[in-house]
Amino acid sequence: MLNLYYTYNREIKFILIALFLGGAVWQFMEGNIGNGIFLTLLLAIAILLVFFNEFIILALFQMQKNDLAKAEMHLNKIKAPHKLVKKQHAYYHFLKGNMLAQTNLNGAEKHFKQAEKIGLKSGQDLAMVKLGLAGIAMSKRRKMEATKLLNEAKKLDEKKMLAEQIRMYKQHLKRI
Repeated sequence: MLNLYYTYNREIKFILIALFLGGAVWQFMEGNIGNGIFLTLLLAIAILLVFFNEFIILALFQMQKNDLAKAEMHLNKIKAPHKLVKKQHAYYHFLKGNMLAQTNLNGAEKHFKQAEKIGLKSGQDLAMVKLGLAGIAMSKRRKMEATKLLNEAKKLDEKKMLAEQIRMYKQHLKRI
């Protein structure tokens, strides 16, 4: 049963939206204002979950807690990432790239490039992707590409949150 949910996640959410909408309208027409308001709140939650996938939210939360195993478990529950909303699809690849960066550089590079291609919401996140790609390029001894990616990451890092990491990468790049 859960496999069906994981596979048809988005379709089930749209069915729930239709049911909640129909139920809310029916309750308002019957004069049950409280029930109508409650169903409207459930409708709002269902609509939000279409645009903010719960598994990606859980994976982000687990990554903040540095529990990569649980984060990967949540991401693996997404059986059809191509069915996600465009931004969520990009974040799916971004998170997969971050997890694979520890073990599989080729897989991480593939996911980072896919996230970059689809488009992330903020420049800060794109800067993190560029920084990850630069780290992969450095480990593969591609100095020119790594330098270019670090410069792009520096331009995108508006809040200067990655300034220290960029500086460390540039120092490491001098040794290559």
